[in-house]
Amino acid sequence: MMTDEIILRVEDIHKRYGENEVLKGVSFDVQRGETKVFIGPSGTGKSTLLRCINQLTVPDSGYIWLNGEEVTHAGPRINQYRQKIGMVFQNFNLFDHLTALGNVEIALLRVKKMNRQEARKKALMELEQVGLSDKVNSYPAELSGGQAQRLSIARALAMDPEVILFDEPTSSLDPELTREVLEVMRRLARNGMTMLIVTHEMGFALSVANEILFMEHGLIVEKGPPSEIPTSQNFTRTRQFLGSFQD
Repeated sequence: MMTDEIILRVEDIHKRYGENEVLKGVSFDVQRGETKVFIGPSGTGKSTLLRCINQLTVPDSGYIWLNGEEVTHAGPRINQYRQKIGMVFQNFNLFDHLTALGNVEIALLRVKKMNRQEARKKALMELEQVGLSDKVNSYPAELSGGQAQRLSIARALAMDPEVILFDEPTSSLDPELTREVLEVMRRLARNGMTMLIVTHEMGFALSVANEILFMEHGLIVEKGPPSEIPTSQNFTRTRQFLGSFQD
């Protein structure tokens, strides 16, 4: 359930690669329990924005605040910060030499310094939550794409993050496997997980988001609740973009 508490604040983020200014001053607040979904044409900075929030990409300027603490220049505290901001990538980023259980356990053992028994109990619980209890001893190569992405979500959840970032998590999956992953994400939204999602799954975006943010040319050009998209003049460009999916 969404609260009025601001958990994440993104303030005037800029990022340039050479002559290409990818982000041109992006700002927004995220309330605890809120699901924000970023849509828009490819190449408009959506994935770069998520990477800047998680500090995998260092923004050129601007600020990011988590629970009132400025973390843009976290320095030695960066790993502490990343424990609180989970990220699920489109290409899974799993350890091929570890089983499903090992992929979830490893950060609990090495980062959170849990003992083996505690880490295993936590990992098994998260694997059950994403429907992978029967794949505990399977390696990533033995999993379908949907199972691999659900494993990635379990790994992120195991760290008990305050926010999870999803960067086009279904872009490499066929429709049946996409449904598996989106159902897990819907359940997380219903259970109050704070999420920022970049996706081209428009039906999912409209059904799960508290707020839709339409990005173009490195800026958030339109934003608001999905219920306003059909009628509000604030969503003229968004409606045009959504219409391209129906042609």
